[in-house]
This record gives sequence, C-alpha cells and structure tokens, in this order.
Amino acid sequence: MSTNVPAIQWNPTGIVVPTEAAILAGVQADWNSACGGNLNPDLRTPQGQLAQSETAIIAAANADIANIVNGINPATSSGAFQDAIGFLYFMERNPGTATVIPLLCVGLPGTVIGVGAQAQDTSGNIYVCTQAATIPIGGSVTTTFANAQLGPIACPANTVTTIYQAIPGWDTVNNPTGATTTATGLGSNVETPAAFEYRRAQSIAANGQGFLGAVYGAVFGLAGVTDVYAYENATAAAVNVGSTSYSVAKNAIYVAVVGGTAQQIGNTIWTKKSPGCNTVGNTAVTVVDANYSLPQPSYTINFNIPTNVPILFAVTLASNTGLPGNYKTLIQNAIIAAFTGVTGTARARVGSLILAANFYGAVLGLGPLYQVTSILIGTSSATLTSVQMGIDQNPTLVAGNISISP
Repeated sequence: MSTNVPAIQWNPTGIVVPTEAAILAGVQADWNSACGGNLNPDLRTPQGQLAQSETAIIAAANADIANIVNGINPATSSGAFQDAIGFLYFMERNPGTATVIPLLCVGLPGTVIGVGAQAQDTSGNIYVCTQAATIPIGGSVTTTFANAQLGPIACPANTVTTIYQAIPGWDTVNNPTGATTTATGLGSNVETPAAFEYRRAQSIAANGQGFLGAVYGAVFGLAGVTDVYAYENATAAAVNVGSTSYSVAKNAIYVAVVGGTAQQIGNTIWTKKSPGCNTVGNTAVTVVDANYSLPQPSYTINFNIPTNVPILFAVTLASNTGLPGNYKTLIQNAIIAAFTGVTGTARARVGSLILAANFYGAVLGLGPLYQVTSILIGTSSATLTSVQMGIDQNPTLVAGNISISP
C-alpha cells in the first residue's frame, strides 16, 4: 500500500523528519485519492479535521523516533538515555545538593537540637538540622543545618533568625556566617546534560595510565568534583603558567580541583601519574601504598584548590517601561544559569577566558523587551569585555555581583 506522506530520511549526518506541512499535504492527498478525487481540502471540513488529527499523530510518532535517536547519541542525549550512556562508563549524574550552613542555637543547657529540627530565614527558606547537638553550659551550641530544597540557594549571614518548629529550651537561632559561594556551603543543581557529557567525554582518558589526560579524566570522575585543570611541566626548570604566572616546578604535574574530597583526589592522582613525577599545589595529601604489609610506604601528593574569584557583571538595557517588575532578578538568574552551565554548552571554568559577549544571548532570550546595550565584566569592577582566569583561580558568581541599569 502506497502513501503520499513523506517518510523519515536517514542520512549520514542523522535523522531528518518531514515537516508537519509536508505530512499534512501527504495525508490530504491520501484522503483525496481514497474518496475518488475532488475532495474539499478545507481544514474546517470534517475531512479536514480528520487530516489534521492524522497529521498530528504521525508528527508525534516521528518526534518520538527522533528523540530516541538523539537519546543514544552522546552529543545530544539527555535524561534517562544519557544516564544509561553514563552507566556504560560506570558514571552517575551528580545529584543536586542543598545549601549547608552552621547555625548558632542559644537556649537552656541540656536542650537537645535533634536531627530534623527546623529554622527559617528571612526569605522563607526552611533549614533542617542534619547533626544533633545538645546545648551545653554556657547556653549556646553551633550545629549544621541544610536547606530543605536542593540547589544554589544563597544564605547571607544573619538571615536565619527564626525557629520554625519550637523546641522547649531552644530560644534563638542565627547564622553568623553566610553561604554565598560553593566554598562556603552553597548548594548546587542537578548536573546538567552538557556538564554530564563533558565529564563523560573526559572520563574516557581515565582508563589510561601515566599521561596527563588519564589524571585529568580520573579526577574529574570523582564524586563532588565540578572542575579540573591539569598542566604538565616536562622541562628541567620551573615555568610560570597562565595569567597569574603560577609557578609549576620542574618535572611536575599541576592539578587544580574544585570540589571533591582531598584524600580521594590525592589517591587518584597517585594511581594515575607516572612514577617519579613530582606534584605541586597548595594542598598536600599522604597516600599509603596498601600493596605492602606494615610498615606500608607512604607518599605526599600535592594538588591545588583554586582561589574563588568573584566575577562582576554590569548590564545596561535600553529604557523600556514595559519590562516586568522583577526584570532585574530574571536577568540575574539568566546570567547565572549561563555562567554555571545550566543553560548553554559551556560554564566558566578554572583557567578559562570569560567573554562578556557570551552572555548577551542569556538576556536576549528573556524576550524582545530586553534590549541590551552593553554587558561588561571584571573582577574588581565590571569595565571589561573579557576576563582571563589563572590556572589557580575558580570563577564564581552570585546575584549580588550582577548590576543592572536602568
């Protein structure tokens, strides 16, 4: 049985599905032929309605097939299909994490602040106790609370001031220190498809041994690690690298790591680097060779925890009275999403060149009312069109560092 409906095309570059207009034309031609010709093609007629319904069914089926094809391609995969690809590499998507802060609890000595106790900040966010504590003589104790919601929810100092669920003997609560960056306890979103694919691609080299890519890929695959920068100095003299002229010793590898556990990072570098290769950085870990009986030999492995460098943004818009009342918050959220890789294809990383031009799309994507005249960035003031990060610098961004005018 023949049909005038165009079929899916399978090209060397991938799948091409016909447009709904082409499908509708084919369906109408089929109906016209089946009814002996001269059928009124007006979509308002009964046969027109049937043709539209059949077109929608075919287009939906084609879209499902295209989604399956894209799902098995690592470059376009997302969701459950991407998770399945990750399982082939013994990888799992990094889950979202909650903002964690220390809270100072004041009250009657002997009062127990149990796991599950709740406090609230001035924005209405609920924080739940994750580590039980008893108020000692002196009347105060500091223990850990986590935001009830996952994600990078900022918690400035002195904002968690309300006891949400009363506990007899617990009088006041406060957070003397805040969580505004990852380093201070700010949470994170679930790993995005782009970030997960980047990490999967890097993990391929982790199967190797003794070369820089193997170290890089293996460290990047560790739980909690969000960024890695690796450099090898194979010369007989120290070299200065990057915009901060970071000194890498002779015959050494330099590995900068954001996130993760120090001991795991040190163990991984030791198992992947070449024998006799030196390591440099501001963090030292002792690694024990468990292949021997006691006394077991131990080694010092160094790596670098980059300095967090706040990036400043200055966004200037054309004056427009039609913008919503929360337009500044919407712009800040859009820029942060692009900066962290939640949207787009690349996040700002250690040692990367951050271009202000890369963030125009994030703002313009909010709609035609958002007419951008300029976006400038910087570290001390937002006056530049680009910022080059050093190999020992981790770029960070919070909403308070994004100024918008008017």
